[in-house]
Amino acid sequence: MNTTFTCFTLRITDHVAHLVLNRPDAMNTMHPTFWRELDEVLAHLHQSGEARALVVSSTGKHFSAGMALETFGGAITLDDRSPEGRAAIFDLLTDMQATFTRIENLRIPVIMAIHGGCIGGAVDMVTTACVRYATADAFFCIQEINIGMVADVGTLQRLPKLIPLGVVKELAYTGRRLGAARAQGYGLVNEVFDTQEAMVAAALQCAQEIAAKPPVAIWGTKQAVHYARDHSVEDSLRQMGWLQGAIWSNRHVMESVTAMKQKRAGDFPDLPALQRFSELG
Repeated sequence: MNTTFTCFTLRITDHVAHLVLNRPDAMNTMHPTFWRELDEVLAHLHQSGEARALVVSSTGKHFSAGMALETFGGAITLDDRSPEGRAAIFDLLTDMQATFTRIENLRIPVIMAIHGGCIGGAVDMVTTACVRYATADAFFCIQEINIGMVADVGTLQRLPKLIPLGVVKELAYTGRRLGAARAQGYGLVNEVFDTQEAMVAAALQCAQEIAAKPPVAIWGTKQAVHYARDHSVEDSLRQMGWLQGAIWSNRHVMESVTAMKQKRAGDFPDLPALQRFSELG
């Protein structure tokens, strides 16, 4: 994997990956290079098994101001003059949506540490996370309606599963800002911190606690929670039976219990590195 990025820094320490958006002068806006580099990072983290949890934080005044609007009409052109051009818009959006879905589908939990503005496409991104921490000055804004378009990379699909539908509609129709305190009240944010430093430290601590558990049990838990979100209780219980039967480990249970009694860290294997089928042979 390329280790020099334009839009990010990545560090992996003690099985915890920390991805930092690092274009503060541009308010960490999202342009084609951002998407390419994010895809590369996510592919590496998913396939390598090196990290057991991922923290995403940012730099500068805002977490991210969302999509870089100057991109449209430049590197990306949306042709609304023909049915063929409009069909291409669908395919372009599908590709962009897939990048953020990769965050949601990572084999490891993802914690977003959000400060300042989380605007437009940034809301699409943070809704894919397992846990969201925020600073007291953080706010969320579905900016797309303010520039005459519909949010299209996941906000309108994921946010209704996180906060009340009426609140989603209010934000999506008006483009108003949702402050951190109110976001915590609705359950979008797990905890609010006075400073960015305290927030990032708490996010890394949470990730370290996750990394100390058996990675395959964390993987199974994430699979079960996501399945239950989109299926009935009966279907989800059935899936749980299949899942538990597939990954149960007497060794992991005994090691966890023994480690707790001995007040030490447990010793568990990493998830195995993955290869694409086309890379085999």
